[in-house]
Amino acid sequence: MAKLTKQLGLPDVFSIAAGAMISSGLFILPALAYSKAGPAVILSYLIASLIILPSVLSKAELATAMPRAGGTYFFVERSFGSFFGLFTGFAGWFSLALKSAFAIVGMALIIETIFDKQFNEIHFKAISVTCCVIFTVLNIVSVKHASKLQIVLVAILLLTLSIFIFFGIGATKTYRYSNFMDKGWLAIFSTAGLVFVSYGGLTKVASVGEEVKNPGRNIPLGMILAWFVVTLLYIAVVTITIGVFDKQELVAVVNGTEQIQTNLPISDAASKFMGLPGFIMLSIAAIAAFVTTANGGILAASRCPMAMSRDGLLPPALAHINHKFKTPHLSIILTAGFMIAALVFLDIESLVKTASTLMILLFILDNASVIIMRESKIQSYRPQFKSPLYPYVHIIALLGYGFLIIDMGKIPLLITVGFFVFSIAWYYLYASSRVSRASAAMHIVERVTSKDLKTVTLENELRDILIERDEIIEDRFDKLIKECKILDIEGRKTAEQVFKTISKILEKRLDVNEYVLFEKFLKREEEGGTVVQPGLAIPHIVIEGQHKFDVLLVRARNGIKFAHTSDPVSIMFVLAGTKDERNYHLRALMAIAQIAQEKHFEHRWLSARDTETIRNIILLSTRTRDMKE
Repeated sequence: MAKLTKQLGLPDVFSIAAGAMISSGLFILPALAYSKAGPAVILSYLIASLIILPSVLSKAELATAMPRAGGTYFFVERSFGSFFGLFTGFAGWFSLALKSAFAIVGMALIIETIFDKQFNEIHFKAISVTCCVIFTVLNIVSVKHASKLQIVLVAILLLTLSIFIFFGIGATKTYRYSNFMDKGWLAIFSTAGLVFVSYGGLTKVASVGEEVKNPGRNIPLGMILAWFVVTLLYIAVVTITIGVFDKQELVAVVNGTEQIQTNLPISDAASKFMGLPGFIMLSIAAIAAFVTTANGGILAASRCPMAMSRDGLLPPALAHINHKFKTPHLSIILTAGFMIAALVFLDIESLVKTASTLMILLFILDNASVIIMRESKIQSYRPQFKSPLYPYVHIIALLGYGFLIIDMGKIPLLITVGFFVFSIAWYYLYASSRVSRASAAMHIVERVTSKDLKTVTLENELRDILIERDEIIEDRFDKLIKECKILDIEGRKTAEQVFKTISKILEKRLDVNEYVLFEKFLKREEEGGTVVQPGLAIPHIVIEGQHKFDVLLVRARNGIKFAHTSDPVSIMFVLAGTKDERNYHLRALMAIAQIAQEKHFEHRWLSARDTETIRNIILLSTRTRDMKE
């Protein structure tokens, strides 16, 4: 499988996450939100920020455990299985691509407002398609260049909004916040649901997790930092905007109905205390905001079909990585093609609510995936960041998002059902014969049913992901562990009984008579016990010949009785090698000592569900790798 290049650092992660949030939710939506909640819309923005937090934490955990292209698609596919992964992939791709297309439309609308010109439909669509093509080319040529643009634009946005806040504080009037709660808590919470989508783009950065350097640190830190900074900006900017406008300047009553008086409330607010330069500055910032949303959206959305293609759910061509640019160019082109078609042929505004519904559904699946992965007890699921207050935060999030979806209305729900039906058809017509992965949910089934179910595929895949994530370079000991025999002994045994079994196995592997091996193990025990600490023994012998060395692992939950100790042994590392391997013999003992000292090592060893899981525990150890030959 062709891998994407790791070239995104913390500034890139922060900029993609922050840029995805600062768009219409800040520059266009506040006036509409004010009409519904009054000055208490400030609380609505704060509540919406808190509602998104469980998904931020959940996605940060999943992304540090599985930093792979596709984000939510990959997490759900590995948690629930291929069918739910397929639905998530289609829904996530559609939602992100459509949101990005809508950002381009918003950018064209702002350009129209700034220049005070009425574009006809052809001009309007031409501008939108041209912008989409520019972003597409940028994403194909270089992820790094695309993210550099993102960093620059986000920096401009943060600086501009900081200037707005600095000069705006003195222009606010306290009387404009009077009757703060007049419309009541119901209106506040309802408006929180409206502005919730303003924060929705935050988690899309997980889709490019495979391209992030040091994902265990940079993904959660970048996401949480973006959430914190943008939340402060939203609340501060909305507070100032309300404080510089009289109510009728934002919402006026015309013929008995309330009508929004400004399409660019933040820009118009800036003109109140900074004049025309303020209006122009904030309008340019609004354009930059829509550019970051559109550019980041193409970057993230294009990784969904690529990830689905890798897994056999879509045609393999979409997973192809361009040799020159190291980007999934076909997947980017497909995403851009869909966006252009939406810009030209569809009424995008009517579909944005559907995209929001799908986005909330994806948040539900993110939180559910954390629960599934944790409860599966897969040893190689080792996130470097763990979502706090598990599982209470996640269960509350599931319930809260469920209410938000119900509030979205009939049409979005029907379109969502249509996606589900399409996913069923595609799965059975194309994908079902091409995939056979076992999900984390199957591991839970195994825990409560038959232990004979074999579902090691996911465990081994997660192991390989962690090896890549932690940049573990395989040494000779790892190679031995990959090939070694592992005994999982049932019932209570004596050391002599176990040594007989070990000797039979090593006879074939080392070409040494089993009785000779057995005698050497017994003699080694007589010379000095090999139990190095309670529960752990390292029997090691020297054999005849040259260039021979082998490792054998033993797990005995009920314990092995050794003559020189009263404590039963449940963990054994057995070493056997020729005299010319004496130096490596000592280095192998050092590797074992480091492994045995790891936190929770004994618990992981004893709770491992099978021998392959035991093997993965050793391969994923954080010991210092010995690169000497």
